[in-house]
Amino acid sequence: MKILISNDDGINSSGLLASKNAVKSLGETLVVAPSTQQSGIGRALTLFEPIRLNEILLKDKSVGYSVSGTPTDSVALGLFELMDEKPDLCISGINIGENIGKGELTTSGTLGAAMEAASYGIPTIAISQEVIRGDFKFEERHLKSNFENSKKILYKLSKKILDNGLPGGIDLLNVNVPSNPLNNDLLISKLGERMFTPKIETRLDPRGTPYYWIDGIPYIDHEEGTDGHGLHVKKQPTITPLSLDLGVDLDLLKNWI
Repeated sequence: MKILISNDDGINSSGLLASKNAVKSLGETLVVAPSTQQSGIGRALTLFEPIRLNEILLKDKSVGYSVSGTPTDSVALGLFELMDEKPDLCISGINIGENIGKGELTTSGTLGAAMEAASYGIPTIAISQEVIRGDFKFEERHLKSNFENSKKILYKLSKKILDNGLPGGIDLLNVNVPSNPLNNDLLISKLGERMFTPKIETRLDPRGTPYYWIDGIPYIDHEEGTDGHGLHVKKQPTITPLSLDLGVDLDLLKNWI
């Protein structure tokens, strides 16, 4: 079995290494990820500048590949430059910070990498871990956190996919793990509305010209049955099946026209 692993937090992320260690007993792993933090980049593809690919040693002294572009670039290079055949599974994550709701779904670099792999018919898991202040710390420029619960969930789901594949109509799974779960049972959830309520902060530079920061306030009105409610209210790991087919019933438009 061959497993491609990527992320949007960058090649030095402890979550990326945790993913590899979680599934390395299941097959041959290849780690290909952006050289720098790429959160919020979505499924962007680098088209107008060269991309550099470098072999590096990860923190555990194993080999990984650093890509100067986006998470989508990383998956593309992994599939079409570094691998001789299509992998049996792709994993994006473990992301540091949750990825829930419809509002930020396509801005997430974690989901962007996952969608790129899934678009080629590769069963894919996007996995993220909730972050609460104090849960992690920097150690030698390496973000250290406890990913043991996420690793167990990732191993279980990866083995299930490698053994049986995904059900028809499901292209990828979006998994979110609470920082301190009250219940470790996976909660099958639909997408909620948002992860953040957008907030634009306006500041003035020394010459009095305005500039802006795009920020967000954590969304709290999570409907029961959604990923946000499961993660933040019930404090359970959530799993949401996703399809790349974003279309709806064509008759809805026919009737409207």
